[in-house]
Amino acid sequence: MAPATPLILVDPLPRTLDAICDAPTRRRLDALGRLAVFEDAPAPDAEVDRLLAETVLLIGQTAMPRDRLDRAPKLRAIFNVETNFLPNIDYDACQQRGIAVLSPTSAFAGAVAESALAMAIDLARGITGADRAFRAGTERYGLAGNAGCFLFAGAPVGLIGFGDLGRALRRLLVPLRNPVTVYDPWLPAELIAAHDCRAAPLDEVLATSRVLFIFAAPTTENAHFLGARELARLPDGAAVLLMSRAGVVDFPALLAEARSGRLRVATDVFPEEPVAADDPLRRIDGLLLSAHRSGGMPEALFEIGRMTVADAELILRGLPPQLCRRADPTLASRLRSKPVALT
Repeated sequence: MAPATPLILVDPLPRTLDAICDAPTRRRLDALGRLAVFEDAPAPDAEVDRLLAETVLLIGQTAMPRDRLDRAPKLRAIFNVETNFLPNIDYDACQQRGIAVLSPTSAFAGAVAESALAMAIDLARGITGADRAFRAGTERYGLAGNAGCFLFAGAPVGLIGFGDLGRALRRLLVPLRNPVTVYDPWLPAELIAAHDCRAAPLDEVLATSRVLFIFAAPTTENAHFLGARELARLPDGAAVLLMSRAGVVDFPALLAEARSGRLRVATDVFPEEPVAADDPLRRIDGLLLSAHRSGGMPEALFEIGRMTVADAELILRGLPPQLCRRADPTLASRLRSKPVALT
């Protein structure tokens, strides 16, 4: 008797299959088994409950508490394609039952790193400021037009957080010869050194960085841990780039540093999004603004699909996944990820 075709529950919102799967990837996904797809709206609870007994793979952000896992005896893996580990899954129960909870978290790393590097060079060289001055008729030429600027190449760089984003940026920095120090309390110094970086305490990273990239993921322990005291340790004229989540920084203190002109600041994230049209931060001259767009590239979204389908193929062959990150119950319980709004 031929083996039964596996049932794959696809509940990907806020993603859609068209957004995360190019044509070849979609063909590979369709070949995996029977797809039960819900993307006009989240899968209704009644439909999820009806399908649980036969579901082998779940692709999406569907809530999976223990009682649902009890009714899903064939389930082998859950793929969160929103790329956050959300608190709506019983991670301990999944680990006990050998259900892999996975997410293609590195899919956005290259796109965010490229944007972060571009914004850092902009801050160091005053590119956006010079453009605005020229349009206003207040441009200055030559050396006078570079007051306060510095060469990015070779400048001491600090990274706060050395996960997928930090490592992707490190690769881009290699030809620019920047010495890099890293603060990441979740990683051993040996791993950081393997990427040709030096691990250091937070205060040292702050005090020695001409350019500081903030990539830290929000956890239950680090809300606003970069406050006024920490920001004051940065050298005058340093460039600061907030590229992960606004909640790790005392955002008003960061804006105050930008408003004073002591630091050059760029941010791709904000405490509340979208930012109100009348928010005063829009008028801060020393602030480079980006509307949480650094990672939102079609190439990055298609990488979500490719990573997910490749690992799903392995799992259905009885092999371990290789590309997506596996949720560790201890770490997942400390993350403060939240779902993207369904807009």
